[in-house]
Amino acid sequence: MLQETAAAAPAAAGGNNAAALQQMGFDHLIQNFDAVGWAVFLTLSIMSVMSWYWIIINVIKNMRLRSRADRVVDTFWETPNAQDAIRFMEEQPKWEPFSKIALDAAQAAAHHSRHEGSRLAESLSRSEFVDRALRQAVTRESLRLEDGLTVLATVGSSAPFVGLLGTVWGIYHALIKIGSSGDASISAVAGPVGEALIMTAIGLFTAIPALLAYNAFVRSNRVTNNQFDTFAHDLHDFFATGARVGEGGKN
Repeated sequence: MLQETAAAAPAAAGGNNAAALQQMGFDHLIQNFDAVGWAVFLTLSIMSVMSWYWIIINVIKNMRLRSRADRVVDTFWETPNAQDAIRFMEEQPKWEPFSKIALDAAQAAAHHSRHEGSRLAESLSRSEFVDRALRQAVTRESLRLEDGLTVLATVGSSAPFVGLLGTVWGIYHALIKIGSSGDASISAVAGPVGEALIMTAIGLFTAIPALLAYNAFVRSNRVTNNQFDTFAHDLHDFFATGARVGEGGKN
């Protein structure tokens, strides 16, 4: 009888351990959330949705911009008539940045010409007036490129710590449960601690895509901003002097 009891004890312990391990799942975690657990989980969910929204938006924006940038710039410089070139820029979509920079320069040059001999022309030369318009246009379009980057940077840097908060809170409850029950077996420890670690994993899964996307977009924007500066420099030479500067007018 004693032998049967001794043999049954390990079997029961093994059954309890298996049952405990089966409870280390996401469904079981959701069912045992308290207010703090829900707050952490919802915060990470919102962060993930926001980051993926801006990732998709910026991927589409960068693909559209790169698909048209060279054609827009090359067409502007290759069009023999300046009015035709400006008309082509006016036909571009509202989101296309190079055409907007060129139009601001053209409008500044035309505005200065209309006020020749006035206080405007006396206070600012044509070159200075066009230069100021180009600087404002490049700054405006550069800021538009950065839409969503603050969100991605925030998610990438803070999501792991939010997930860690959920893990620490889960382990805290696990320790309270162990202390109140006096049971330190795997059935009492593995489930709560394992589930708590899931929150850290969720935080990492939220942060990693946002961080990688942020770095990729920053690099892409740096290249585009260099193209803005080059194009703006050539536009300044063109509208300030009224003539193209040889092959340097092409981007």
